[in-house]
Amino acid sequence: MYGIDRKFWALANEVQALSQMELYHRIRRSLDRVSPEIQKSCMDFFQQFPYWGRLDIPNGEFQFIAWKARALAEHIGDFAWFYERLEDYRSKATLYSILNNWYRWDFQATSRTRETLFDDYFDLDVVKCSPEEVFVDLGAYIGDTVLSYLRNYGTDCYRRIYCYEITPQHMPTLEKNLSGFPNIMLRNKGVSDREGSMALSPHAENSSGNTLAETGETQIPVTTLDADIDETVTLIKADIEGFEQRALLGAAGHIRASRPKLLISVYHSNDDLWQIPRMIHGFYPDYRFYLRYNSSPIYPTEITLLAI
Repeated sequence: MYGIDRKFWALANEVQALSQMELYHRIRRSLDRVSPEIQKSCMDFFQQFPYWGRLDIPNGEFQFIAWKARALAEHIGDFAWFYERLEDYRSKATLYSILNNWYRWDFQATSRTRETLFDDYFDLDVVKCSPEEVFVDLGAYIGDTVLSYLRNYGTDCYRRIYCYEITPQHMPTLEKNLSGFPNIMLRNKGVSDREGSMALSPHAENSSGNTLAETGETQIPVTTLDADIDETVTLIKADIEGFEQRALLGAAGHIRASRPKLLISVYHSNDDLWQIPRMIHGFYPDYRFYLRYNSSPIYPTEITLLAI
């Protein structure tokens, strides 16, 4: 047993022995030891991005901590399941550092495991690509991920690239940034588990955080990858503000038939971190899992599951 295994199982056993209320109070006490400057930074961040609950210490609002306590109390067994299926030391250390950050507000472990060598999604030790790639970019934004792919693997290392982006205002920049490259298909559509339309829900601070909603003025066509792409898909990246699970359900046919490499954001809710690996395992149980993250060590986001 490696040292990281001892740390993870000690954490898991400690969490499992506590009630949800005991976990809540321990996380609260750990937060009390964090400097006021970092507390304010966290409050501002969670106000801007409310995926994980509200935190307003002066006004006694600790929804963020309540949700973390519930996720740990109800799903530590699922996190343990995921840990046992991670393929390398870095992945195991990353999962431990994330959960220990949730529980103890530990910034040291997250500082050690933050990705500093490779671009987001494209760990060159793990993600191998060829000139036959059919790459689907869900949440293409202005083409930053595709440009990163081309820098890392070369402009001749794909057969076709599909870019899906929900925000109409991003499309001219996306088209301009990728105009010099052949066989790139741009689609101003959402991707989910059903076909139809949904409303564009704009983010107040950052348009890269725009998402879909059931109601609203601006309607966006929504499709599934199984319905929209009729060729073999070999690589899917998804960072779509909490719609990752629904997009995977709508791509289940491609996943079962072709086992594409999956580069999936797993940080838009507390449960994505275990639910998405469980879902992928259900589609095809032979996937190998890796975990990477690249963000501030104060609160890890930009967490990516690599399913190979």
